[in-house]
Amino acid sequence: MAKRVVSVSLGSSRRDAAAEVELLGKRVLLERRGTDGDFQRALCLIQELDGKVDAIGLGGIDLYLFAGGRRYAIRDALRLKEAAKKTPVVDGSGLKHTLERRAVRELASLIDWRKTKVLLPSAVDRFGLAEALDEAGAKVLYGDFIFALGLPIPLYSLSFLQKLAFLLLPLFTRLPFTVLYPTGKKQEEVREDWRARYYAWADVVAGDWHYIRRYMPKDMRGKTVITNTTTEEDVAFLRERGVRRLVTTTPRLGGRSFGTNVMEAMLVALAGRELGEADYLRYIDQIGLKPQVLELEGQA
Repeated sequence: MAKRVVSVSLGSSRRDAAAEVELLGKRVLLERRGTDGDFQRALCLIQELDGKVDAIGLGGIDLYLFAGGRRYAIRDALRLKEAAKKTPVVDGSGLKHTLERRAVRELASLIDWRKTKVLLPSAVDRFGLAEALDEAGAKVLYGDFIFALGLPIPLYSLSFLQKLAFLLLPLFTRLPFTVLYPTGKKQEEVREDWRARYYAWADVVAGDWHYIRRYMPKDMRGKTVITNTTTEEDVAFLRERGVRRLVTTTPRLGGRSFGTNVMEAMLVALAGRELGEADYLRYIDQIGLKPQVLELEGQA
């Protein structure tokens, strides 16, 4: 009997998709269901799915933000997680922390990190990626103030970002999540404003797709984008802007890459329990999850 995984997302329902995969000898049905930014609708959908599916992913919202070894729970996301009494609910943070770290190492043969400038619009939801880029010797601009708060304060020191996060995350995680991150139709907006200068500075833009897309300038010639959740429409959007290369840290299924929350929920469904870091690493090896590189230049 197939395992069933549903991602309940605060994002746009236009991005809904379904796929069937076979992994480790088991069939898994993957589904993404957007609620167009309607928190109550997402809450009701999780309650409706509880006990009827093998795992639920939370999309368009993080359960946890990280800084160093500390984890901070987002109050709104906890309400969604607690709506399920039987089915495990995950947000992809466990897989991000392992898969994206490993992706940086595996891309070293393609990208000389020590000679590369990277824009990471949000580090606190991808601290594993931020640490891996720092360890690889890349020059990284951490854009948390710029993209989440709209403040023109670029940070270039991971240790300084970590100290600020220790101070600010206990406050930010109590705010309504819509203050920090675009949900629903806001995810479809593209604004070209003062943030374009940070894209121009970078060779690589990495991290959350919605932050990356929302402020992307029209001229991205020669640049690489490293992210996860992209549809065929998103790939066309990148081509129009002249992006040289797209790297997705999760595999492409049916023409799109699914978010880490979907992939993490899939692994939890296969295991029949919630997983730790060592479990994720073992599954990454068993399944052979690797960054997917799509060269966009010169393609129609």
